[in-house]
Amino acid sequence: MARDTGRKKDTGKKDAGRRLIAQNKRARYDYHIDDTWEAGMVLMGTEVKALRAGRASLADGYAHVRDGEVWLENIHIPEYAQGTWTNHAPRRRRKLLLHKREIQKIIAKSEEPGWTLIPLSLYFKDGKAKVEIGLARGKKSYDKRQAIAKREAEREMQKAAAARFRRR
Repeated sequence: MARDTGRKKDTGKKDAGRRLIAQNKRARYDYHIDDTWEAGMVLMGTEVKALRAGRASLADGYAHVRDGEVWLENIHIPEYAQGTWTNHAPRRRRKLLLHKREIQKIIAKSEEPGWTLIPLSLYFKDGKAKVEIGLARGKKSYDKRQAIAKREAEREMQKAAAARFRRR
């Protein structure tokens, strides 16, 4: 009979867990995110090395469906410093790896007018580069003002609670 020692079993993987590389903070401010998916990416070796160095930008990125495949466009992964003639183009098109039924859901939802696919974050999960993409609809300016007002109100509530706690 096996006895549980409470220790975690070593899986032999170097990067167990999730390590964030880049995040698109502006996306949650500019868009209403309806649904999200995690996708793998087809990358070249120098791209993976540049990502391991923690260098990437999702600022102008977007995804789209072409010929039944999902492609990620306009994200910037800079050239690897120690790369040679095998280096990659920084803003090249990258194929996303998703299950067929996930792609069908994305196609059905993104064909409606006003919806777009945007990358939300780029990270390593168990040693593999992943991107989180979201189905998004643009916010109007009054939605953005409401979000700012809500955030400021929460911040003031926290300050008031902290001040009250200090007085005791």
